[in-house]
Amino acid sequence: MFKALLVDKPGDRYQCTLTELDDAQLPEGNVTVRVAYSTINYKDGLAITGRSPVIRKFPLVPGIDCAGTVEASTHPDFKPGESVVLNGWGVGESHSGGLAQKARLSGDWLIPMPAAFTPRQAMAIGTAGYAAMLCVQALERHGVTPAQGEVLVTGASGGVGSVAIALLSGRGFRVVASTGKLDETGYLKDLGAAEVIDRALLSAPGKPLARERWAGVVDAVGSHTLVNACAATKYGGAVAACGLAQGMDFPGTVAPFILRGVTLYGVDSVMAPKGKRIAAWNALAAELDPLRLAAITHEITLAEALAAASDILAGKVRGRLVVNVNK
Repeated sequence: MFKALLVDKPGDRYQCTLTELDDAQLPEGNVTVRVAYSTINYKDGLAITGRSPVIRKFPLVPGIDCAGTVEASTHPDFKPGESVVLNGWGVGESHSGGLAQKARLSGDWLIPMPAAFTPRQAMAIGTAGYAAMLCVQALERHGVTPAQGEVLVTGASGGVGSVAIALLSGRGFRVVASTGKLDETGYLKDLGAAEVIDRALLSAPGKPLARERWAGVVDAVGSHTLVNACAATKYGGAVAACGLAQGMDFPGTVAPFILRGVTLYGVDSVMAPKGKRIAAWNALAAELDPLRLAAITHEITLAEALAAASDILAGKVRGRLVVNVNK
């Protein structure tokens, strides 16, 4: 038997409970992982609370991320005892996921854990931090450099934003952090932000074009915030978008794209191919300061993850929540 969060929907009643399962209740897969740590992302918050129809199969263990040790494997790439990381691939949505002490998965979804990280550190990064690196790499491929000017990070105190600030400042960028939590200014500056602005400056409807300011943008918010970020991006600049904390809508115009040549990159972390994942994780291992990673990390237990899901949706969480599934 092993502990797990389990989401079910008996009748019209949605519920997520801490329970015990046995191996027979694990889904199909060719790798069984003894999970050490998982995490709570925004999508996990939606799945656990039922706020959005993230889960498409019941009953199901939520958790789009996990890190741990291979317990059994018939996949040619993985042997028992090896450390692995999982991000995405529909796990925690249509296939039972990482908020449990065991997970059975397809080996095609796994990557070897970089030697630089412990399982706890890997989950302090999680999908949020891995998505942040994908965004930074999108700006890099576009040719955005520190010499071109400031870079904006929205949703700055969240998981994506916190890691993005640390990565961009480490690369020499002057980072401007947008947040609804101005009392976290000290935290954001410790991560490397040069300036902190109130998200209210970006979250309301704005003009089709604003004064050019940003050489690049990492956005985890969407809606009016993303539109206003695009409107103030410099000629030929780039915006990497990976989230929807404010909303899925894009209530804007084509003006920044056809008048200033701004490029909007959609960044997907769920179905990214293995090579792209490994490159992102290797870059994280090389660039992410362990002290800054520790500063954004807060550890909780599996039972505490139930309340944390509502907190992350309410914007009450700073940085990254790491779930110790064995506590």
